Amino acid sequence: MNTTTLRRPLTAAERRQRLLTVMDDEDLMAQFQAGSVEAFDLLVARYKDPLASYLYRFLGDARESEDLLQETFMRVFRNRHSYRRIARFSTWLYTIAGNLARSEYRKRRRRRVQSLQGMNKDEEEYEVEIPDNTFRPDTHANNVLQDAAIQEALRQIPEEFREVVVLRDVQQLAYEEIAEITGLPMGTVKSRINRGRTKLQQLLKDVYTPDEDEGVSDDWSV
Repeated sequence: MNTTTLRRPLTAAERRQRLLTVMDDEDLMAQFQAGSVEAFDLLVARYKDPLASYLYRFLGDARESEDLLQETFMRVFRNRHSYRRIARFSTWLYTIAGNLARSEYRKRRRRRVQSLQGMNKDEEEYEVEIPDNTFRPDTHANNVLQDAAIQEALRQIPEEFREVVVLRDVQQLAYEEIAEITGLPMGTVKSRINRGRTKLQQLLKDVYTPDEDEGVSDDWSV
């Protein structure tokens, strides 16, 4: 005898949650502006990890990065009605986070003198993949050491190079979006990315040494 399993009908709240889940960022922001806290929670869930990675790579301090992550989302919550759909939500979000990170970095720089490295004049375009690894207690020891080397290398390059390299090679943002976030001309963005990559290659040459038979690897993941 065949039996048919009856499924419980979705409640109105469950149907709404499913509808929100498939919305793009801009639609979710519109829902949030209309009063939906659930839409805000979904935006936080989508961007919490990548934004935490961006702030950590920029500042190199886990506690400061966590504080700025919370502050970024608090500002999104408080200033939600200032957002206009003519801009991508991700651009607006990273602009807020970037402004906070640059402000924190300037405060830190005033607290202790830092020597900035010289700029490489080679502006030829090429790709250098910077691994996007957040801290996990169970990460293999070798991976931890490599990740620490990457973060130390990022710390050693000037702020203006570090920010755009992280946005491009960790966050995988388009050049156009990076230009919007930083307020820089496209040519300046590309120049700084290339100079930052060149400096990172020099600093990390002893950490990532590809086999001679394989040539230069495009995979720097740890």
